[in-house]
Amino acid sequence: MSDNIITTRFAPSPTGFMHIGNLRTALYSYLLSKSQGGKFILRIEDTDQERLVEGAEDVIIKTLEMTGLDYDEGPGIGGEHGPYIQSERKDIYKKYAEELIDKGFAYRCFCSAERLKSLHDDAGIGGYDRHCRELSREETEQKLAQGVPYVIRQKMPLEGSTSFTDEVYGYVEVENSELQDQILMKADGFPTYNFCHVVDDHLMGVTHVVRGNEYIISTPKYVLLYRAFGWELPKYVHLPLLMGRDEEEKVSKLSKRHGAVSFQDLVEQGYLPEAIVNYIALLGWCPKDSNQEMFTLDELKQSFSMEGLSKSPAVFDYEKLRWFNSEYIKKLPDDEYNEKALPILRDVCPEYIDTEKLAALLHSRISAFSDIPDSVAFVTSRADMELSLYANKKNKTTPESCLETLEDVLPLLENTVSWDNDTLFVVLKEYAASKEKKAGAVMWAVRIAAARQAVTPGGATELMEVFGREETLSRIRQAIDELRA
Repeated sequence: MSDNIITTRFAPSPTGFMHIGNLRTALYSYLLSKSQGGKFILRIEDTDQERLVEGAEDVIIKTLEMTGLDYDEGPGIGGEHGPYIQSERKDIYKKYAEELIDKGFAYRCFCSAERLKSLHDDAGIGGYDRHCRELSREETEQKLAQGVPYVIRQKMPLEGSTSFTDEVYGYVEVENSELQDQILMKADGFPTYNFCHVVDDHLMGVTHVVRGNEYIISTPKYVLLYRAFGWELPKYVHLPLLMGRDEEEKVSKLSKRHGAVSFQDLVEQGYLPEAIVNYIALLGWCPKDSNQEMFTLDELKQSFSMEGLSKSPAVFDYEKLRWFNSEYIKKLPDDEYNEKALPILRDVCPEYIDTEKLAALLHSRISAFSDIPDSVAFVTSRADMELSLYANKKNKTTPESCLETLEDVLPLLENTVSWDNDTLFVVLKEYAASKEKKAGAVMWAVRIAAARQAVTPGGATELMEVFGREETLSRIRQAIDELRA
């Protein structure tokens, strides 16, 4: 390991989508190295061949690309420590496993699957009884000559304890009697995660291992492997759990029952990658001496430090994420915003709707792009009218006064040639002045008639421009009929 350069890694298994917890691990690992001018490595841990999902590796790489977490070494770009896909490194692990056997820190286990199963109860609880731990050299050679399948197990010390110091949780100590003789190499020749990540982290010069705190209890096993090889220990940085809150306000480990839990799902729901990154950066970390919440990735790199990491579980709050996302949407340049909003609007709106003007009205009013269809439901169809909507205390309107207003302005609008916001505003304002009515009262009557709901993105004349001449007049005529009835 280098004494000068911090090197971290993100080493996911390609078993499906990118969980928010995995993305947070990648982000913190990235920020830890980049905040100090270090190196960030991507490594694909695919040794559990049965759990592989086709295309999952591409999902991982695409996610890092979308979030801006550029890695210095890894699949697709190479580097001095490749290959970076563990299934391509099988021969490396075999060599080191054999070295542990020679040193007396590992042994070959020839127990059959049936025998191992018999050591567990019906609930699957049980452990290996170290049956092959003390096989003689002759017995081992005989079984090898017979071609009996075997795994390689780590030989744990039976007495004493193993300890390490975590950068977040501090001193951790585990009694060695609690440690199972874990499998290092499987019968199919593939290593287990518990072995290969230790070898890879050492060979790739990883100085800081960032991962979820569910691995704390296993870390003493890894410490023993480092010591067996005589390698320098990396610094361990275990992150607090990510929790979710259900409808009954109960908090538990974040899962699908709480909502979308993958980066891909959130993006599909209209959340911006920048907003997601900003929000999850604050789930278990807070900037020192700052109440700042909005961070660009560059600002996070400048502000991040391990001192800001928390031991306490963090609760993923979807409403808070929506707030972050709404702020990021507001800051989007019009062209980038329209690129996302217009296809949705064109898909749900009738052809006569001015979708570009409608998109502009929504720009500062949505929290996620998936909100758009519901936000414009009043445009795509006409809701049942509640006449009580015409009553407004502030503007002192009633259904009766609104009927009078609509009957007066209908012929004026029918004779209006230029159908744009500015012209329509002048028409309605001049009418209000001529009748000594409040302009707000006139606008209220027309807006309710056109939108058929109280809360709308935009005022009366803005919506009239969006609807277009014929649709607006049709809606006002319908409103007059309803009020008369």
